[in-house]
Amino acid sequence: MRPSLASRLDDLLRPRGPTGRVLVTGWFSFLDGEVTAGDALAQRAVSAALHRLGIAHDTAWSPAFTPGGLTLEAALPSAYEQLLFVCGPVHGEQLTALHRRYASCRRVAVGVSVVEPDGPAAGGFHRIEARDGPGSAPLPDLATAAPTMSATPVVGVALTYGQGEYGERRHHDSVAGVLLPWLARKDCARVEADTRLAYDGWSHCRTPDQYLSLVGRLDVLVTDRLHGLVLALRAGVPALAVDPVRGGAKVSAQAEVTRWPALLHGEGLTTGLLDHWWDWCLSPAGTAAARRRRARLLADVEAERAHRS
Repeated sequence: MRPSLASRLDDLLRPRGPTGRVLVTGWFSFLDGEVTAGDALAQRAVSAALHRLGIAHDTAWSPAFTPGGLTLEAALPSAYEQLLFVCGPVHGEQLTALHRRYASCRRVAVGVSVVEPDGPAAGGFHRIEARDGPGSAPLPDLATAAPTMSATPVVGVALTYGQGEYGERRHHDSVAGVLLPWLARKDCARVEADTRLAYDGWSHCRTPDQYLSLVGRLDVLVTDRLHGLVLALRAGVPALAVDPVRGGAKVSAQAEVTRWPALLHGEGLTTGLLDHWWDWCLSPAGTAAARRRRARLLADVEAERAHRS
C-alpha cells in the first residue's frame, strides 16, 4: 500500500527544524506562469497534508490570480527554512531563478514532471519526488489527493452583442459590461452556451438537440437572448434573463408569456438585482418554478398533438 501524502511529505521535508517554516510554491507562484485547476488542487492537497503534520507554511501565489495574496516578492527567503515546489514540469529559467532567490533555503519538489534530470532546474533541488520522469516509476498526480469541497453551480452564459433591430434602443454592450465582470466574481463553473449552431465549429452545438442536452445539464442559464430564456425553460432550467432593449422587447415578451419572474431590464441593471435573482434561480423555489414551466410546455405540446390527431 502506497504511503499517504502526509507521510511522504514528512519524509521529504526531513531534516527540518522544530519551528522551521515552509514556503509552498509552484507554477501558480510565477507572475508570468499559469494556474491550472490541477495545480490549484495539488496545492490544496499539499497544504492539507502539511496542516495534518503540524508544519507551519505559507503559499506564494501570482498576483494576477490571487490579488492581495502572498507573492514571491513579498515572501522573504529569510522567513523560511524550506521551499516546497508543487506540481508541473521542472525546467526553465523561472525555476533556476527560484533557486537563486531561495538559495538559503532547503529546496524540495513533489508531484512534478522531471523533464531534464541533469538540468539546472532539477539539479537545484535537494530532493525530488517526481510524478514522472526518466528512471522513476510514475505516481498519481497530487490533484487526486485534494480534499473534496462542495460542488459549485454550473452556469451557462448565452449573450448577444447586438442584432440589427431596435437601433438606438439597444443596450447589448452595456448589459455585457455589467454581466461579465459580475459573473467573473461568482463562485460557479461558467460554460459558454451560445444559441448559435455551427456545422463545423467545435465550440458550438451542431443541432438543436445537442443544445438542449447542454442546457439540460446546467444549474442556471444567464442570458439576454430570447432563445436562451425559452430553451432553458423548455429544459426545466432556471434562466436569469436580461432584456437588452430599452423599454423591453422580445425577451420581455417571452418572460410574460411564460410568466417567468427572473427578468431584468438593461437600463438600470445593477449587481444587487443580479445577486437577488441569482440566489432565487439557484434556490429550490427557482428550480421548482423552472420545472413547472417545463411541465406546462410539455403538456401544451401534448395537447396540441392530440388536437391535430
